Amino acid sequence: MKPTLYLETTIPSYYTARPVRDVVALAHQEITRTWWNNRLPLFDVYISPVVLEEARQGAPEPAQRRLEVLATFPVLEATLAIENLAVLYMTQLALPGKALRDAAHLAFACGYELDYLLTWNCAHIANAEIRRRLMTLNAAEGRQTPIICTPEELMGTEEANHV
Repeated sequence: MKPTLYLETTIPSYYTARPVRDVVALAHQEITRTWWNNRLPLFDVYISPVVLEEARQGAPEPAQRRLEVLATFPVLEATLAIENLAVLYMTQLALPGKALRDAAHLAFACGYELDYLLTWNCAHIANAEIRRRLMTLNAAEGRQTPIICTPEELMGTEEANHV
């Protein structure tokens, strides 16, 4: 059985984006493409309606590219339990009002007990302080916390990549 993974919107955004001049963003694009091409098949990948909503935003051509690469992944159901969990995360993790969708991504990954949440959002998701508060909150609720990481952190070992 493959590990399960929640694919947050920044991943298909970097994967499908045209190369940029910013060296950090360019590095994220290259790392994401390498991860996507080499590691993605090793996981059962899930997305949510929030991912699709975010992917639709922006200029039509890039939005279309994002939606095309997302089309093959199962979409998790947005339930009242997931919505309530997102609200809990917003308040208990002290996320800013603009981070409601970030709380929703956390709620989907945690609520569906997935193994990983993959993101480049280091402000409100792959943030060490938020991860710590999330783990403490989930432990108190008896809930599992997925491993929240970037593609660079989920690249595997050299040996695993050559199997």
